[in-house]
Amino acid sequence: MRAAADKKPPLLFLMVNMFIAMLGIGLIIPVLPDFLKEFDAGGKVAGYLVAAFGLTQFIFSPIAGEWSDKYGRKKMIVAGLALFTLSNLVFALAGSVWMLYVSRLLGGIGAATMIPSIMAYIADITTEQNRGKGMGLLGAAMSLGFVVGPGIGGFLAELGLRTPFYVSAGVGFLAMVGSIFFLAESLSKEAQMAHRSQQVKKDNIFKQFAQSFKAPYFIILLLVFTMTFGLVNFEAIFPLFVDKKFGYTPRDISILITVGALIGTLVQGVFINKLILRFGERTLINGTFLLSAVCLVLMLMSGNFWYVLLITMLFFTFTSIMRPALNTMLSKMAGDEQGFVAGMNNAYMSLGNIFGPALAGILYDVNLSFPYMFGAIVLLASFAISVLRGKKTMPSAVASAAAAENKSWH
Repeated sequence: MRAAADKKPPLLFLMVNMFIAMLGIGLIIPVLPDFLKEFDAGGKVAGYLVAAFGLTQFIFSPIAGEWSDKYGRKKMIVAGLALFTLSNLVFALAGSVWMLYVSRLLGGIGAATMIPSIMAYIADITTEQNRGKGMGLLGAAMSLGFVVGPGIGGFLAELGLRTPFYVSAGVGFLAMVGSIFFLAESLSKEAQMAHRSQQVKKDNIFKQFAQSFKAPYFIILLLVFTMTFGLVNFEAIFPLFVDKKFGYTPRDISILITVGALIGTLVQGVFINKLILRFGERTLINGTFLLSAVCLVLMLMSGNFWYVLLITMLFFTFTSIMRPALNTMLSKMAGDEQGFVAGMNNAYMSLGNIFGPALAGILYDVNLSFPYMFGAIVLLASFAISVLRGKKTMPSAVASAAAAENKSWH
């Protein structure tokens, strides 16, 4: 049953919340090197802090997804924002390294709690026909938050290294309060009680993850992982790459990332639903994986600023189309398990956030070009998997989901 409340205000709150969550991930990037000097810590600690966030996000995503089915989307979104606020406050007040770890572990739990519930909320308040638009707007907020996070963090750091975290905590608190008072619950009490009454033996998180290998939507989850891996692989190394290889200044890098993010956001917010309705999710997924891989290769060809700007814009555009297309396809396959499947979606995304930057950093130390070469290989392999396996799994699964939904209306 669709929520009776007006869809636009909830969607606006969901976009703001998603932006805040992804902002928190990127905010730490420009501040961390100087911040860690206060603790006489270096690159190893920096890597572990990034991994800590992704680890708890991965572990708790399936749990939070199930809880959103049982107890409602709003409670989980509010809880996620509360954890996000606490995480940034702990980081800002940290006097030792262990507090930094606590902060990032809490942040990962907060992201796991909030993101799947937001995706499930979108599924609750949209039909299959306009779900692509909802996912596109959500993806736009996600991409914008993740990409502009480093820029905002760097700007606020000029006022003090801890300022970005105080500001982020304050914004998170306001979003939490706003959600408590103005965000309506999208899942009916009847649906919540039905999920609670299901007498199904609960496997641990890792068994649930292993069982996802057999699910009809596994290919889509795998592609969520490789998409995130490729995107984060690109973003994590990009400032170091263009600085060392082409001698770009911080101002040049800021322009490249900001313009690319804005173009990608525009595409997601305005054109994604039209593209999905015209070409279908599977065609968009196949095309964007191939074209994104080509962009990573082209990035190595020239150091001309306008050339790099063009390639950056194209890469962000293709990945901005890819994300909502994957999310829409996965949502259509989920049936009445929107919360659980959204949780698994977030779990696979968090794995990409763990392994993408880590491997990119290792390869970068070996050769400047290796991260982009390997990223291109991963995206090309994803294209091949999508084309070969997608023909067998995607249409039948979507057809089954559509049939199930039609049946429920009779």
